[in-house]
Amino acid sequence: MDLDVFVTAHRAEWDRLDHLLHRGRNLTGAEADELVALYQRTATHLSLIQSSAPDPMLTGRLTQLVARARSTVTGTRRATWRDAVRFLTAGFPAAVYRSRQWWIPTAVLSTVLAAVIGWWIGVHPEVQSAIAAPDELRQLTRPGGEYETYYSSHPAASFAAQVWTNNAQAAAMCLTLGAFLCLPVLWILFVNVLNLGVGIGLMSSAGRLDTFLGLVLPHGLLELTAVFVAAGTGLRLGWTVIDPGPQSRRTALAQQGRAAIGMAIGLALVLFVSGVIEGFVTPSGLPTWARITIGIVAELAFLAYVYILGGRAARMGDTGDVEARDRSAELPAAA
Repeated sequence: MDLDVFVTAHRAEWDRLDHLLHRGRNLTGAEADELVALYQRTATHLSLIQSSAPDPMLTGRLTQLVARARSTVTGTRRATWRDAVRFLTAGFPAAVYRSRQWWIPTAVLSTVLAAVIGWWIGVHPEVQSAIAAPDELRQLTRPGGEYETYYSSHPAASFAAQVWTNNAQAAAMCLTLGAFLCLPVLWILFVNVLNLGVGIGLMSSAGRLDTFLGLVLPHGLLELTAVFVAAGTGLRLGWTVIDPGPQSRRTALAQQGRAAIGMAIGLALVLFVSGVIEGFVTPSGLPTWARITIGIVAELAFLAYVYILGGRAARMGDTGDVEARDRSAELPAAA
């Protein structure tokens, strides 16, 4: 495409669109219709220039012009309680459901790896001695030791808030850093799996694995599920950078990124629930079976929420992305 000829042919339309935008609300009905038509044509022109003859200055000008026109045409909209309800009943669970091909294998492989690490540490005293001195290991694993008192070391409310903040930050990092070719997500996931495996190994070597699981399972089922969902979604985002599929890499990343941001908010709510369980249920005087039952009920409730509400919303076409009217305009692709 000859860029100079193209600009000469369409400059008047762009100038006219710019003039109408400066008029603001003082447009007649015919002028408003003209503005919409010019906005659509200019968006097509921008797509053609980007794909055939990219020019930074011209692309920047038309991008700004299209953005202004879209804002004028679509107007602004305030979030309402209806948006929040839709997010919680459809958008978030649909996003989790649609990414299950990523987070379920992540959960399975991570759990197996944690068990293998735990077994390896538990049956090899030399590995245990490399982790800490014998006296320190006894201090960790003895009845009333640090593994047990950790959950009651602070007031329940402040402990729950601290745990929630830490876990929400880890989940958000998995979701946002996935775009860096998955590597940060794999590291965060490995650190979590390693910590779990070390706890399993040390407590099993002391013959107190049942105590350890009784402390971890009440909150850990839901907490680890949320971390696995975040990690799986982050890995999916990273893979989109490598293979965006039929969409352009920019469009695919924008769609997955918006869904990931929404999932960060939803997972923060899930981790709040697990933090409450960890702060108030795990260190409580309830029998072990009762504490574990609470954890299992919370986990099953989350899975039912994802598979029932999320599955239904996904089958109706919800991807977890924001609604079409709230997205940036997607430019038509040039043939």
